[in-house]
Amino acid sequence: MTPDELSELKELVEFLKENEINEFDFERGELKIRLKFAQPVQAAPALVSMFAPGQQVPAAASQGIHAVASTGSRAEAEPPAVEEEQLHIVKSPIVGTFYESSSPGAPAFVKIGDEVESGQVLCIVEAMKLMNEIESDGAGEVVKRWVSNGQPVEYGQSLFSLRLR
Repeated sequence: MTPDELSELKELVEFLKENEINEFDFERGELKIRLKFAQPVQAAPALVSMFAPGQQVPAAASQGIHAVASTGSRAEAEPPAVEEEQLHIVKSPIVGTFYESSSPGAPAFVKIGDEVESGQVLCIVEAMKLMNEIESDGAGEVVKRWVSNGQPVEYGQSLFSLRLR
């Protein structure tokens, strides 16, 4: 990629974030780019190509640019401030993929309503083929799970809400 194309790509990423678009595919000749943000977003307005300022999507599509925008719900986004005050949030200490159990088909480590002890395994976050057990840092009741099984997670992203004893 040329420096100009890289600059345009950075501009596009900012545009996607500002407009809460969590998935985008781009194809021009042999160049193929797929952007998928880990956090689900609320809604996606009309998409405008940042690769040719002022150019609308239909014209861009005729030049070989294919865009797919998808949205998620805020239900799985970060918890609101009110809940943070009342509940303890267990956050991911690493970037990786969230798994609710030790293997496919195995029961989940914890479910909503389960009582957990400090140090009890809540889930696994896979990072670079290493399975990292994420333990509870407090004793209490599991009130909410913020991510889905198999979902990518970011450093510091909320995984569980606990009502501490």
